Amino acid sequence: MNLPVIAPRPDLYDEAERWSLDELRAKQLERLQWSVKQVYDNVEHYRNAFDARGIHPGDIKSLDDIQLLPLTSKADLRDNYPFGLFAVPREQVVRIHASSGSTGKPTVVGYTADDIAMWASVVARSIRAAGIRPGDVMHVAYGYGLFTGGLGAHYGAEALGCTVIPMSGGQTEKQIQLIQDFRPRGIMVTPSYFLSMLDEMAKQGIDPKSTSLEVGIFGGEPWTDAMRHEIQDRADMHAVDIFGLSEVIGPGVAQECVETKDGLHIWEDHFYPEVVNPMTDEPVADGEIGELVFTSLTKQAMPVMRYRTRDLTKLLPGTARPGFRRMEKVTGRTDDLMIVRGVNVFPTQIEEIVLAVPGLSPYFQCVLTRPARLDELTVNVEADPSVPEGGRAALADEVRHHIKSTVGTSAKVNVIEPGGIERSVGKARRIIDLRHR
Repeated sequence: MNLPVIAPRPDLYDEAERWSLDELRAKQLERLQWSVKQVYDNVEHYRNAFDARGIHPGDIKSLDDIQLLPLTSKADLRDNYPFGLFAVPREQVVRIHASSGSTGKPTVVGYTADDIAMWASVVARSIRAAGIRPGDVMHVAYGYGLFTGGLGAHYGAEALGCTVIPMSGGQTEKQIQLIQDFRPRGIMVTPSYFLSMLDEMAKQGIDPKSTSLEVGIFGGEPWTDAMRHEIQDRADMHAVDIFGLSEVIGPGVAQECVETKDGLHIWEDHFYPEVVNPMTDEPVADGEIGELVFTSLTKQAMPVMRYRTRDLTKLLPGTARPGFRRMEKVTGRTDDLMIVRGVNVFPTQIEEIVLAVPGLSPYFQCVLTRPARLDELTVNVEADPSVPEGGRAALADEVRHHIKSTVGTSAKVNVIEPGGIERSVGKARRIIDLRHR
């Protein structure tokens, strides 16, 4: 492995990266007080939730007082679908993104023009922390559209001053061609898809170490240090982590710095982190594992108060950016979310599809495997006893089509004989994860 040398550039830091800890904490409190008042005055859901707890914006006198505020769940977002959590008139919302929820309705987020500019600035900071510099060519292979990844990365790279290639996902052969032709220094992509790109390079007789790529910024799905080492070894490029989620803003909530690669620095000037015990909802001390919770400090269109991410991690002191705390790579989730090739999939989404197709029983299982580079989802579902064996293939095709069109990922579907799925006396075992065995 012969990684490129990337020198830190403190001269390029923005104002917030230069703040003292006292300056950061003062700014956080000021922004928290503004954000709490913004939702209390303009969002019925939060006003009712605050009133139910006897909390008024004037009660937030210190950062510790954030614990007085109610937690926000994904269910709250679904219950207020589509625009019920907007804190500004819809006419001031310049963009809407949406991500899959655990029902048929997506989770909707909105942005004012100022929100877009702020988002671009934190992604730009993230890309710079990863080792990319103004003037570099950046290849963006995250999906563009309702998913926040592609456009979030794109605007951030432009804000940094990069030349951006908006490739989006798929068309792997063309991805490789453009990398060869346009010679980008950086790429933003899911790690599993990038491994497939490396395989395609090998198939074409291209040595990944010979490309122009020096930095990969990987997000959209959990990935391990083992995958980091494989990428770095195969491609002689730095592999760094980026974190975000649509409900908070999208990618760029936190970023791993290339000089340390020791976890993600959270951009606390805009997103205030907490870690709570997922069973009791009580805060845990920095350094202890729990559920990650975020409060937005500067979002206008759709601020979130103590949003439960369901991600399990711990908070650690800052290193490359001492003023900002780090979060460890996410170690798991408190719910049953499956992430398949960067797409969020819930068993309840599969259940809704299965139940809507005549001829299928409600008994199914989701089997996750990784036969090659990419995760694969196989759905095994029982046929109704009235369905002849010869009719099962058509039912499988129908389920497969609905999963692709409504959930947004490809899946294999097997319609099997009645009684073929294990029965449970308690909770049904909906997910069988064979990827890490």
